[in-house]
Amino acid sequence: MNLRLLAPLLLVLAGCASYQPDKLRAGMSQAEVTQTLGLKPTGRYPGPDGQTRLEFATGPYGRITWMVDLDAQGRAVGWAQVMSESSFRNVQAQAAGKDQQWLQYTLGRPADIITLGWLGGSVWSYRYPTNDCLWFQVTLNKDGTLRDGGGYGIDPRCDPPSNWR
Repeated sequence: MNLRLLAPLLLVLAGCASYQPDKLRAGMSQAEVTQTLGLKPTGRYPGPDGQTRLEFATGPYGRITWMVDLDAQGRAVGWAQVMSESSFRNVQAQAAGKDQQWLQYTLGRPADIITLGWLGGSVWSYRYPTNDCLWFQVTLNKDGTLRDGGGYGIDPRCDPPSNWR
């Protein structure tokens, strides 16, 4: 096997080996969560009753995002991988009256943001683990409120290069 091809594969596997969300336990401190995951949080969002939600966006093209909820004392009380169709259904069901802070708290940072120009607002797109070339997209108004509950669109990274034959 070509060593130039093998080296990147080994780096990816080594990164996956250090990332272990299955070893998270209730009651862990933020430092213990960070050490267990082997990552620094990519986002931090305030929650109800003094809780904090930590975002750990990972994976190829950000298709995996773990959210870890810490209570007011900074101890882990729950965690979930939120780049999933069940999370997207939750967004669709609860979108009415919500805003971008709620969307970030629920799904974390988007993979891509497209500004809608004269139409106003933006489209936030989220990649997720799927065998289809789709991503989940939510449209926001200029004021940051959700215009819709979102839907699925074609992920442009799946398009072949323009010179492809």
